[in-house]
Amino acid sequence: MTTLDRYVLREWAKVFFLATFGFPLLVFVIDLVDNLDKYLARGVSKQHLALSYLYYVPETVTLVFPVAVLFAVVFTVGALGRHAELTAAKASGISFHRLVRPLLAASLAAVLVDIGLTELAPVTSSRRAELLGEKQIRSDQYRNNFVYRADGGWVYAIGGLELASRSMRDLILEREGTGPEYPTIVIAAPRASYDTAKGTRGWTLSKGTLHYLLGPGRETAFSFDALRTRDLREGPVELLAEPKAPDEMRYAELGRYIDALARSGSDTKKLRVERALKLSVPFACIIIALFGAPLAITTPRSGAAWGVAVCLATTFVDLLMFQLSKAVGAGGVLPPSFAAWVPNFVFGAAGLWLLKKART
Repeated sequence: MTTLDRYVLREWAKVFFLATFGFPLLVFVIDLVDNLDKYLARGVSKQHLALSYLYYVPETVTLVFPVAVLFAVVFTVGALGRHAELTAAKASGISFHRLVRPLLAASLAAVLVDIGLTELAPVTSSRRAELLGEKQIRSDQYRNNFVYRADGGWVYAIGGLELASRSMRDLILEREGTGPEYPTIVIAAPRASYDTAKGTRGWTLSKGTLHYLLGPGRETAFSFDALRTRDLREGPVELLAEPKAPDEMRYAELGRYIDALARSGSDTKKLRVERALKLSVPFACIIIALFGAPLAITTPRSGAAWGVAVCLATTFVDLLMFQLSKAVGAGGVLPPSFAAWVPNFVFGAAGLWLLKKART
């Protein structure tokens, strides 16, 4: 890394970190002013309120990252042009493409950080909602009266689950069938215990009844003292996990949720777009840097006002395109995953064209 590279990266980092943490701070102040009375009416303590904003950081930063990268690139390259440093670099044999290479590398690093924060944001957002009283705090030791939809068409109705004793009570397992060749199965048991011994890991149901519903008026039932079934594969921790909204799920979790909905015949196009956006939005950091770098030298004598105008206009168009891509993908006009990447393709193509036209 040359001295010029370090200088360029230092100027980029100043603007990037200022934008990354300045915008969220503004969001926090606006949220606090608008909702302070509501939080206090719920009985939220000062400690919980302060901690909630700490948990709010990943969600706000993930939204700001592409904008922060754009501001950093535009203001860094624009300053180099206004102060004749760009001209001096070209005169010494350093091309514009070589000059912006460290900026693109830093933007690529921002992509990786943004992806990590995108995976963290659903967890912290859920915790923040609990601290602010917007959501009931989930117990990590027991759960009562819930239904769990498992793979293979099985549905579990469970009266109670306790993690410490690894036991369930008032359990009903049901798998809907289509007829005698694939009958509906209903298993009812007052208790079930989980064995953790190696080789025998799984649930044992006690003193229950197994029903085969073969058709209208046709039923076969068996009583049992103990029953183990391969279909009940979920452990106590998995069953203890309460259902989440799609925006509370990580990338892999949302993928499994979409697959389960698809197997039940539900329309999953909108959720597939949302899942693809978890990657396409962070990758907008490098795409938008590729677009902003050559755009910043189109009028090298312009001041900060031009840089702000370029960033705001680009951000507005980018956000508008992402919203349109969500609507197009959810409507089925384009494949959901492809629709989520369309803004990146458009800005990437425009950035490559501008970079090719830039004087080197």
